[in-house]
Amino acid sequence: MAMKFDSYLQLFFLGCFYFSWFLSSPAEAAVRKYQFDIRVKNVSRLCRAKPIVTVNGRFPGPTVYAREGDRVLVNVTNSVQYNISIHWHGLKQFRNGWADGPAYITQCPIKTGHSYTYDFNVTGQRGTLWWHAHILWLRATVYGAIVIMPKEGRMFPFPQPHGETKIILGEWWNSDVETLVNEANKLGLPPPTSDSHTINGKLGPLFPCSSKHTFSMEVEAGKTYLLRIINAALNDELFFAIAGHNMTVVEIDAVYTKPFTTRVILIAPGQTTNVLIIADQPRSRYFMAARPFMDAPVPVDNKTVTAILHYKGIPNTVLPSMPKLPAPNNTNVALRYNNRLRSLNTPQFPAKVPLKVDRHLFYTVGLGANPCSSCQNGTQLTASLNNITFVMPKVGLLQAHYFHIKGVFKTDFPDRPPVPFNYTGVPLTANLGTSLGTRLSKVAFNSTIELVLQDTNLLTVESHPFHLHGFNFFVVGSGVGNFDPSKDPAKFNLVDPPERNTVGVPTGGWTAIRFRADNPGVWFMHCHLELHTMWGLKMAFVVENGKSPEESIIPPPKDLPPC
Repeated sequence: MAMKFDSYLQLFFLGCFYFSWFLSSPAEAAVRKYQFDIRVKNVSRLCRAKPIVTVNGRFPGPTVYAREGDRVLVNVTNSVQYNISIHWHGLKQFRNGWADGPAYITQCPIKTGHSYTYDFNVTGQRGTLWWHAHILWLRATVYGAIVIMPKEGRMFPFPQPHGETKIILGEWWNSDVETLVNEANKLGLPPPTSDSHTINGKLGPLFPCSSKHTFSMEVEAGKTYLLRIINAALNDELFFAIAGHNMTVVEIDAVYTKPFTTRVILIAPGQTTNVLIIADQPRSRYFMAARPFMDAPVPVDNKTVTAILHYKGIPNTVLPSMPKLPAPNNTNVALRYNNRLRSLNTPQFPAKVPLKVDRHLFYTVGLGANPCSSCQNGTQLTASLNNITFVMPKVGLLQAHYFHIKGVFKTDFPDRPPVPFNYTGVPLTANLGTSLGTRLSKVAFNSTIELVLQDTNLLTVESHPFHLHGFNFFVVGSGVGNFDPSKDPAKFNLVDPPERNTVGVPTGGWTAIRFRADNPGVWFMHCHLELHTMWGLKMAFVVENGKSPEESIIPPPKDLPPC
């Protein structure tokens, strides 16, 4: 009954939302206001209860609804022991890094007992994005969806669904996550993997004490439904499938794609994928299921989480059938799926791929180990880009840039690694030290950038999902092994490459992206595996102002949290 009530509640809010749009003038951008109260709530999963940090006492948190062109104001009030900041993942925040949210990058965090209003415009974007905490590991429970509808009078460029639902994939730890992380850091080791995955905060009936914690989606035979799928997991890429049903991919990271049909999708932490499904199978109950993809010798939580696709009128006593998910290490399925992704590239939704490149960047992605006298093995596991482990500042980098505060960061991040080597050859287990620094890369306004991200076999190869704040980019190429600058660019897709904000660098391989640096500010780029981000697998670009005020960073808001 609770699950049906949740569905009715969602329909009620959507109905009110659509009704408010109907009342507003099509020419006017609406102002959407939300209140986010950060507070602790006891939540029971896996036969035990624990306090978790939530927004408004909800897990996952509330959905932010808007329409393309709207202004959104979210007042965040912090009533927990931790400092907090919220990132609006995938929103470009043009000239307005103050609303982007990563702590100590574009703002100092919101302290206990204080508030901050994120004030931003939704410009030139529509589709599914998401929001999450961007400090410590708090996004384990502090996250939710962003749903941006097209402008008034514009339709989806695919068959209009009869209904829609959000599928937010996450992770759950029985113990307090921050305690686990702090203990692991003292030892110089990674914290334990999660105890389960979740779908909309629920584990499904395959886990103990979890039958009542099962998400169920009711469908009517013959109708089409839009699933807005979000991977909010901290450390796991996930395969997702629905027993007996095909999925048609129509959007990734809030960008329309050329539709294609698949039995399984692969979705990395930080990514979103919209799919259409048709309720065209015998009326019954079917499991939706997700479990990790990991093709490297790295431990993951390999258990399967489930939800239920429930045909209307079928009793709950009918046992659901299970989809056939790929093996957790099935690299071929992962590569084939990603290779099928293409931008829609129509006159209305063109793929504006930079054809001329002003600056070529080559960044190696690696793990490492630095001396640590208090750690268990005398070393601290770490991670780096171009052998630089990023050190977080004590002042927001955007403030330091905007107000010309000296000594906070340097702009000497190298365009390529200090020493070339056989990046994906035999595992390298010696000379694993990295250099430490708060080093940024300065980029000219409106210049075009090509960045090749190259995985390395320092300790081990591994897939890394990279997220760039402030921009979308085009994934023009990828491959296994070492990038060959003399041969691989000839194979780049410069016509309809996928456009996104988060991309996976394949295990023991490389990915090439292009973007136009037309958004002034300081923009974070990092691995979206929380473990690697914590270990320093991150950097930031300083995009200079253009020549006019309209091409420059806007002034900071008056309530920007102090450092």
